[in-house]
Amino acid sequence: MSLFAQYFLLSLPLFGIVLAGYALARWPKWPRSLTAGLSKFVFAVALPAYLFRMMSGFSRLPAVDSRLLIAFFGSCLVVFVVGRLVALRGFGLDGVAQSIFGLGGVFSNNLMLGLPLARVTLGEEALPAIALVLAFNSLILWTLVSVSIEWARHGALSPLGFAKTAWGVITNPIVAGILSGTLFGMAGFELPRIVDLPLAGLGEIATPLSLAVVGLGLAEYSIRDDWQQSASITALKLLLQPAVVWVLAKLLDLPPIETKAIVLLASCAVGANVYLMAMQFRTLQGAIASSLVLSTTLAAITTPLFLTALAYLYDH
Repeated sequence: MSLFAQYFLLSLPLFGIVLAGYALARWPKWPRSLTAGLSKFVFAVALPAYLFRMMSGFSRLPAVDSRLLIAFFGSCLVVFVVGRLVALRGFGLDGVAQSIFGLGGVFSNNLMLGLPLARVTLGEEALPAIALVLAFNSLILWTLVSVSIEWARHGALSPLGFAKTAWGVITNPIVAGILSGTLFGMAGFELPRIVDLPLAGLGEIATPLSLAVVGLGLAEYSIRDDWQQSASITALKLLLQPAVVWVLAKLLDLPPIETKAIVLLASCAVGANVYLMAMQFRTLQGAIASSLVLSTTLAAITTPLFLTALAYLYDH
């Protein structure tokens, strides 16, 4: 069996759960209130509990080359700038729309799709690298797009806007779970069994539930709206960003596991947070919604392709 087939078959059940969630949400009798409730439970309880437990063993986790942050977020900056140029020259969009367009090319669905994919295809040894990216992802990318939009609107930066962004990120349950778990582990504490067992149980259901929630959410969007813009955003996200990450990782001579982890994250579909930003600024809602569906569908092929190429490079 080819390497691509192996990675494709490993990831197929995960995308199958996404498809099942999508089909369930399309069922006429499915209550939308249940989708909202499941989403809140995953974001506020299950995933933070899983990440806290994982990071509470920080001192026992394998060492991570922190330069992976340079490779990953360096690629975000490069692709964001390219995205703004494509939005300007290709579609004539204004500065605010350019910022959302660029964000769509760099903000992955790392938490609900990238993390489960990494566990299945790369194993537990990739999780410390994944967690390090997750810890900084929202803060850095929200700051980047907020600064870009403030500059497009006013030609200056807003300290108040930055402070609101930073506070929103810090108080996010996911980020709070990672940071508190890391501090807990660095302090040398160990979870008592009476706490560890429930957290382990929540961690076990976090992965399938998060994937189902992705599918439930995708059912609210259409791929017919602004397809040219959504196709361009999808190409930036699924092809250009992982390629740029790979090049930067190679230039930095990152270890194989860190390289594979961040390329996998970069190859994931557009994150739903981009749609929330588009809604907030009332621009590109249709294009971003379409790119969520399109990129999630195509990532079932492109992510295994990148993993296959990396395996040939590092494992042969």
